[in-house]
Amino acid sequence: MLTVISDTHGTDGHRLEGETLAAVREADRVVHAGDFTTEAVLDAVESEARELTAVYGNNDTRAVRERLADVATFSWADLTVLVVHGHEHTETALSMLARQENADVVVVGHSHRPELAELDGRLLVNPGSYADPRRYEPAHAELDVEDGRLSARLRSPDGTIVSSITRKR
Repeated sequence: MLTVISDTHGTDGHRLEGETLAAVREADRVVHAGDFTTEAVLDAVESEARELTAVYGNNDTRAVRERLADVATFSWADLTVLVVHGHEHTETALSMLARQENADVVVVGHSHRPELAELDGRLLVNPGSYADPRRYEPAHAELDVEDGRLSARLRSPDGTIVSSITRKR
């Protein structure tokens, strides 16, 4: 399982709780789409994950920016996953970057709005913010591949499925 989180906006801890914390601990890999805010938060999230892929966001300190890139691409379950925070990408720019990277899945944060959608034929995953949802519901995303199908779910910290999508890989 791939667990996707974003926009922690913390100062000294990961702020993970409930099913979001469980999903981070159980995941083969955790993706964070930026805005940890401080290095202490990055370290706290990293300590809970088996493997962490993360990018920096517009609210991250210089120390976080020095440790992370603004774009990450990796292979998972024979899929290419692209990760950006999103503050520097219009929908068109994001679509062009996804094509350039030959991405199957595009992970973006920044808006705090949880969403599963299509972006130019690719799965777009915005986990929202589990810790600072602002006007939206708190959420994280979970992705699985089984029997040639990619499944993505948005879950609230209490485990309720907010949205889901299944598609061929």
